[in-house]
Amino acid sequence: MKQRKRRVYPIEENCMGCRLCEVACATEHSSFKDPLLAFFEELPQSFTTVEVDRFITFSLSCRHCDEPYCVEACITGAMHQEHDGRVVVYEDICIGCYMCVASCPWGAVNPKRGEKKAAKCDLCPDRDIPACVAACPNRALIYDIAEELKYRIEEEEEPFVEG
Repeated sequence: MKQRKRRVYPIEENCMGCRLCEVACATEHSSFKDPLLAFFEELPQSFTTVEVDRFITFSLSCRHCDEPYCVEACITGAMHQEHDGRVVVYEDICIGCYMCVASCPWGAVNPKRGEKKAAKCDLCPDRDIPACVAACPNRALIYDIAEELKYRIEEEEEPFVEG
C-alpha cells in the first residue's frame, strides 16, 4: 500500500501574484539562505513560478504525481520517486537528456541553471513546511494530503445565513 503523501496545492482564488513563493524558493535553494545575499551574489533558481493570465494567477511547481511521467521517461534513473511520494532528481546520475522536462505535463521540471542537469521542486526536505508555502501571505499555497485538505475546506465552508 502506498503511503499517503503531502503535496503543495495552489489555491488560485487566493493568489495575488506577489511572487513571494518564487523568492522564498530561490532563497531556500541558495547557498546563502538570505534573500539579499542570494540575489546579489549568485542569482539562485526558483523551482516554483507564478503563472499569470490577465486576472488569474497561481503558483506552479512539481505536483509530485502518483505515477510521474518524468520518472518513466528518465533513462538513467536519476529522476526517482521516494517511498514518501516525493519525486527527486539524483544529480550525480542525471545526464541532462531532458526527457523528464519534455514529459512533465505541468512544465515543472526545468534545466538547472548553469549545469546540464534537470531541476525541480524537492519540497524543501530540510524544512517542516516548504519555503514557498511558508512565505505565501494569502494562503494561496497549502501543504497537505489531498483527502484531508478537501475535508477541511468543505468543513470551513459554512453557508451564509442572513439574520
